[in-house]
Amino acid sequence: MKLLVCISQTPDTTSKISFNADGTEFNAAGVQFIMNPYDEWYALVRACELRETLGGTVVALNVGPAANETTIRKALAIGADEAVRIDCDPKGAGYVAKQIAEYARGENFDIIFFGKETIDHNGSEVGAMVAEHLDLPYVSYASKLDVNGTVASLERDIEGGVEAVEVDLPFVLSAAKGMAEQRIPNMRGIMTARTKPLKEVAPVPFEDAAKAVQFSLPPAKSGVKLVQPDQMDELVRLLHEEAKVI
Repeated sequence: MKLLVCISQTPDTTSKISFNADGTEFNAAGVQFIMNPYDEWYALVRACELRETLGGTVVALNVGPAANETTIRKALAIGADEAVRIDCDPKGAGYVAKQIAEYARGENFDIIFFGKETIDHNGSEVGAMVAEHLDLPYVSYASKLDVNGTVASLERDIEGGVEAVEVDLPFVLSAAKGMAEQRIPNMRGIMTARTKPLKEVAPVPFEDAAKAVQFSLPPAKSGVKLVQPDQMDELVRLLHEEAKVI
């Protein structure tokens, strides 16, 4: 099998988030970056498991600048056979999807994996866009995947139950919790990652129709007010006058 895993680099969840003075760009100064957990724990690991069972090749793909190569090397240490970096500074989901689709178009991948979303933008957009560009079936939020010949069986959580899906290869999926278990790179994987191929590809021209105009932080949360058990009138007053329904 030939499997493509699309990985993103995102700020660590403990990082302090800020933007430039006019709110048009994210301020990366002092921020610790990691591989997007949904890409790493579920998409990449499940692709490696399929390769180990059925044979084939796992390619990790990142759309981003040279600074992302540490994250890409981690994908190789976890088990990807080779990696590709599309050399650009992406600004939006549409642009990223176009770059991935144009790279994948002539490569004949059996499955293209995404994590269900990135932990920075939480958009869940790129996988569907890539499937549309390539005219391939798309299964989102998949929690289980098995492959038998040219047919894949998947499960995805839906409200009140689980939906079972069958789809012919090739197709695109986004992976959610349950797809696989996190793998920690071992020393052998870390050492071999240094010699595995990492190919750099030039981006294709594309003008994204949607652009981020401004970023802003959510308002700070108000402090907690504690009310003594015998002050029920004060509790009722606070609920009427100050509590907000979300």
